[in-house]
Amino acid sequence: MATRETGGQSQSGKSRRTEEEDVVAPEVNPEVAERVEQIGEDVDDLLDEIDSVLEENAEEFVRGYVQKGGE
Repeated sequence: MATRETGGQSQSGKSRRTEEEDVVAPEVNPEVAERVEQIGEDVDDLLDEIDSVLEENAEEFVRGYVQKGGE
């Protein structure tokens, strides 16, 4: 049977602590949380508007980005 050499290092049964265990969740400021939620809603509204424009004018939109004559 072949044996595997560990390079002289012994392995202990203990597992290393990860950095995640040491991380403590910061307190959330209610004003900041509200602002983040509002920004998220604004982004969603903007993406919905872009989506509706693309549904109506997709061909025109794509034509505006196509390179012509090596430009």
